[in-house]
Amino acid sequence: AILSTLSTSQLLECVASNDIVTLTRVPGVGKKTAERLLLDLRDRLDQFEVPAAAGDSGAGDVGGTDSRDAISALVALGYKQTEASRAVKSITGKQASTEALIREALRFLAS
Repeated sequence: AILSTLSTSQLLECVASNDIVTLTRVPGVGKKTAERLLLDLRDRLDQFEVPAAAGDSGAGDVGGTDSRDAISALVALGYKQTEASRAVKSITGKQASTEALIREALRFLAS
């Protein structure tokens, strides 16, 4: 729900700036949940670098920058490196932005 409402860069900005208000705009996320998300993700933020603007890297660069960013985001969300890599590689062949790769990988991991 969060990634369908906010882009990954917006989510990272929320975590970095401790922005509860923006997170509470996500359907199903109240103040307590937003606070908990910020607390949990803040510790993992140092493992994840803020992605470049959407036009900076080639979309669908499977095995490239977009894939690495997607894997880093999944690891920052608590998935193991091997799980994240497998999920992103399952999307191989699709041309997608980093955000789309993350969404598809999350769907893969949820199934």
